[in-house]
Amino acid sequence: MEPVSRGGALEWRPDILPGFEQASLPPVTMIRRASQPAIPRAIAIHIHGYNDYFFQSHLADAFAEMGCAFYAVDMRRAGRSLKEGEKPHHIADISELVEDIDMAVAAARADAGDLPVIVHAHSTGALAAAIWASDAPNPHVAGLVLNSPFFGLAPRPFLALALAATPAISRFHAAQVVARPPSPYTVALVERGGWDFDPAWKKPGGEPATAGWLSATRAAQRRAARGLSIDVPVLVAHSDSTGRDRVDNPRHQSQDVVVDVELTRAYAAGLGTDVKAVVIEGSIHDLSLSAPEPRERFFSEMAAFVDTVLE
Repeated sequence: MEPVSRGGALEWRPDILPGFEQASLPPVTMIRRASQPAIPRAIAIHIHGYNDYFFQSHLADAFAEMGCAFYAVDMRRAGRSLKEGEKPHHIADISELVEDIDMAVAAARADAGDLPVIVHAHSTGALAAAIWASDAPNPHVAGLVLNSPFFGLAPRPFLALALAATPAISRFHAAQVVARPPSPYTVALVERGGWDFDPAWKKPGGEPATAGWLSATRAAQRRAARGLSIDVPVLVAHSDSTGRDRVDNPRHQSQDVVVDVELTRAYAAGLGTDVKAVVIEGSIHDLSLSAPEPRERFFSEMAAFVDTVLE
């Protein structure tokens, strides 16, 4: 029989990722580092983005070195949480992801104890986390790290047309696929970056986007553009430039080819009253998967931020 360890209300089993455990918490799946700091000073929770799931074990190691008990959540219809017949990542409203984040934070605290929480969120997960932190302030959250938040896409003409059509389509056919963007970015993570992940959960060919997902994401982006009311310290980290997601782009491995960093800069100041924006030169979209030098700078900035908010 498969060994099970119990903590809080969750039943933990060995995860597919060596050195980690997972627990089902429908509609999401919680993941934790099996070896946590003996006396953690905080809880760190990772929220993934679109066409993504948790596989970045080195990110967990970095937070453990900061003295944080590490958890991650595979959101509904993503990664470990994806069920047969479901459309990966499909949502009708950003509130679905907000509910997932709220559930994950509560579960992690029930498991690790009464500790302050640092939320690390990437891309679409960072957009959802920003809305969550603004709409449902959690007294246990000490700080928010937004890793290349998805406030706007890098220029892609065919996606611009798809986005313009989504409001009408999503009202009647929310699950209708309206954009099938290829993902040279994801392919390069393996072929050039050497990262290892399950291609069924993070597809090199890209994950077709539904009208519902696009409409929900655009609505959340418009809210971020108008300004939010996050009442905890926020670290917004992003690349120094945006480029085209094409294999012939000479800077493909040293700039963000997914989101528009100018929009990130523009929206950051309006997120809350205590926002620090950091530019990580030479980084890619997921800063934690960048080349060693920009990746270490990002981790260094996170460590300094964690020290500050936990003082």
